[in-house]
Amino acid sequence: MTIIVAVLCGALLIVVTTSAYSAFCLHRIVRMTRGNAYFGRTRAERRAIKAYIEEHGAVARGVLSILGKVVRGRFVPVASYAGITAPSFKCSRATLERAFRFEPEDGDVFVATQMKCGTTWMQQIVYEILMHGHGNLGDDGHRHICAVSPWIESFDNVDIDDAPRLGRNGRRVIKTHLPASLCPYSARAKYVYVTRHPVSCFASTLDFSILLWGPLSPPPPRLLEIFCSRRMWWGPWPAHVAGWWEWSRRYSNVLFVRFEDMRADLPAVAAAVARFLGEDLSEAELGEVVRKSDFAYMKEREELFEMSPPTPFSVVGGFLKSGRADRYRDTDDATRRRIIEYCRRELEATGVPIAELYPDIVSA
Repeated sequence: MTIIVAVLCGALLIVVTTSAYSAFCLHRIVRMTRGNAYFGRTRAERRAIKAYIEEHGAVARGVLSILGKVVRGRFVPVASYAGITAPSFKCSRATLERAFRFEPEDGDVFVATQMKCGTTWMQQIVYEILMHGHGNLGDDGHRHICAVSPWIESFDNVDIDDAPRLGRNGRRVIKTHLPASLCPYSARAKYVYVTRHPVSCFASTLDFSILLWGPLSPPPPRLLEIFCSRRMWWGPWPAHVAGWWEWSRRYSNVLFVRFEDMRADLPAVAAAVARFLGEDLSEAELGEVVRKSDFAYMKEREELFEMSPPTPFSVVGGFLKSGRADRYRDTDDATRRRIIEYCRRELEATGVPIAELYPDIVSA
């Protein structure tokens, strides 16, 4: 009996010690990566942080992997505000409320999307347009796209009060996933909304979730349930698109863009965004904007375009997956049908010309 008690006590001590060490490491990782603590550093410093996470996060990865097998995606921690949810490792109720009450300034440019619909791509396009093709992401410049563009409802990225003023008119590029119903509107600002085929959006969201959360990520069937419901982070795709489409019809300072058009004809989209923002670019300057916003250019410099600080599971990178317009082909037939039927049903009573945007949703 004494031996059994000793073994149990030893096992308990190992569990407690391992859990405590994991908690310590995770707490330190958060401190090293929260806000601009990561994105505002030099490339060498960011690599050092990744190395620390890779080395000291091994125990935490093991503990979280075991937890993931127990939870199996049934519990996804979220922050809630005014009827929407967001992952709690990205947002809090306080940050969501702060975003809702934010007052835009003259010249502010919002890049709005549902998640995984081309946000970082459009941030880079807008950044380069404001800089007339002379943007400098690197150690001797703006360091990182997330050190340039605050994410208004999150504690990631540079804080809105510390965001650099860009270009000749000192404008800010503000990222948001907020639905139009919660996004702070001002006639003094500009809003560029990017949508993407919902099945491609889902496929990219699934990859992103696995990259950041590893075994804690909801398994595909569970994530599909979330995606096709009002529990989807930042609101369901149909409601998100419908709200921003209505804004683009009501307000002249809201531009509605398709991800697929960016992929098919980037120069035309970049030129349209430049005109919309009132930035008069020369042919050479616009050419630089397009060159620096090309997927191959950004993929080659992926360290400047990471969409999230590193986690114990994402230190290897891989945020820029493929940039393909047909990511929907990466899902199975049942998943595609489920998403398309859900979106078609939800959009029937809206004014969104879905037959023009995505004909397959109507014809399926």
